[in-house]
Amino acid sequence: MNNKMTPIVKCATTAVCIALCVILPLALHSIPNAGTLFSPMHIPVLLCGLICGWPYGLACGLIGPVLSSFLTGMPGIGYLPTMMVELALYGLLTGLIMRLVHTGKLMADLYISLLTAMLAGRIITGIVRALIFSAGSYSLKAWATGYFVSSLPGIIIQLILIPILYLALQKAHLISDCYTQTNKRLSGSESCAG
Repeated sequence: MNNKMTPIVKCATTAVCIALCVILPLALHSIPNAGTLFSPMHIPVLLCGLICGWPYGLACGLIGPVLSSFLTGMPGIGYLPTMMVELALYGLLTGLIMRLVHTGKLMADLYISLLTAMLAGRIITGIVRALIFSAGSYSLKAWATGYFVSSLPGIIIQLILIPILYLALQKAHLISDCYTQTNKRLSGSESCAG
């Protein structure tokens, strides 16, 4: 059975992920500090990049925080540009890496894509924040604390939950199985994230 995602299905999936960028923070922000700890917008953006590819992940990462800020006030307007850069990078990088990595093992591809995107996204966003958004007042300590220490629970949740969600969607035949019976990547446009 060929479950290749059409552009319309990718757009619909991206729209659902953008909606989740609004709904998940609302659900978690009723718990004190949950938004900071769990980074709820990250999950749908990372998942969108993995499932739909880099253009859709990038769009989700840009539109999700803007829509959430406009409708709910979260993230606040002062933090919105930084959040847009970070999430856009996550969506872009997960999609690109998932398309380019060919280990022959889906879980390895998922984790390589997630870890690389999460690390590169945090590094690049930290640089952008230090040079543009908080020029002169942003330190290495603030970056490490904000992007790794205080967000560690969210990182762990993302690394556990996103592969589970991806596999569940694949098992339900909502996304295509990007490996053949011989455990090799399908060729061309049938590959993962693209």
